[in-house]
Amino acid sequence: MKILIADDSKVMRQIVLRTMRQAGFGHHDFVEAVDGADALDKVAAEAPDLVLSDWNMPNKTGIELLRALRGGGNEVPFGFVTSEGSEDMRGAAQAAGAMFLIAKPFTAEHFESALSGMLS
Repeated sequence: MKILIADDSKVMRQIVLRTMRQAGFGHHDFVEAVDGADALDKVAAEAPDLVLSDWNMPNKTGIELLRALRGGGNEVPFGFVTSEGSEDMRGAAQAAGAMFLIAKPFTAEHFESALSGMLS
């Protein structure tokens, strides 16, 4: 499977990747995007099987990315990995079609729980 990690922080993309490996998902292919606009382009070019996105990014936020994907008919599985996890954000994410929202700080167990039925 191919997994797209979208975050404007290179360090955070590396942390997400490392945590995915710790959760046992390191054998998948990973693609990185530096913001929501880059992620939208990479979804079209790379056809990932899963998108993990930050919420707050320049050029296109994570929720704008998700809404653009769904508005264009793309139903790629999508989850947020973000620093905020308010009930309002969780509700907006779910309403837009996100499968989950993992709030920082996160652990490998958070990823295992959110992704166990989808990834192996």
